Amino acid sequence: MAPSSRGSARVSLKHLEPLSPGRMPITEPFEEHIDRYEEWFEVHDAAYASELSAVRDLLPEGGRGLEIGVGSGRFAGPLGLDVGIDPAPTMLANARERGVEVAVGVAEALPFRDGSFDAALIVTTICFVDDVPATLEEARRVLAPDGRLVIGFVDKESPLGQHYQDKREENPFYRDATFLSTGELESAMRAAGFGDIAFRQTIFENPGGMTAPEEPREGHGDGSFVVIAATPD
Repeated sequence: MAPSSRGSARVSLKHLEPLSPGRMPITEPFEEHIDRYEEWFEVHDAAYASELSAVRDLLPEGGRGLEIGVGSGRFAGPLGLDVGIDPAPTMLANARERGVEVAVGVAEALPFRDGSFDAALIVTTICFVDDVPATLEEARRVLAPDGRLVIGFVDKESPLGQHYQDKREENPFYRDATFLSTGELESAMRAAGFGDIAFRQTIFENPGGMTAPEEPREGHGDGSFVVIAATPD
């Protein structure tokens, strides 16, 4: 499924550095409810296409790409990213089927050498990591000096973010999530040494009611799904 724009620049996983011990990532809901996870993208195809479009707007073309928290490859596959890392092996099996080279690991201890990638993507994962500053520092470490970090997430202050928080006990995926606002994440990115920040937004209505993909808009504050892109200072 992956486009060929990045397929020719793959990263050899045989040169990976070892993972740091002692991490306890959130994997159980994604391992146990993978069918429910995949079904969301099929049922909400217009919202999914809108999110892909917003991410694609800010993702650099060409070079080597990594998705941190790749899950089942729903973004890395169609966006043509070479490598994905995730702590959930069952999800990684699906990502591999979507043409992504995969590795088991956590965002706070990436098993890659410094400067290995031209782009790093984190989509709907930042709310699940144990340590946001460490995640951002690791992303910065594995990026080339002129690389770009792209983060897509549901803003906790948006209508959809509020809904997820209100219903978190009913949702196995978001029960243990820590949602962030756009302002909080931007501040954390700047503190981690990122600058030249750009924004895109989409999902301006309830995803369940969408009948066609939306065009992404610049900025933030109106759409529930926000994309922030930045480069190392």
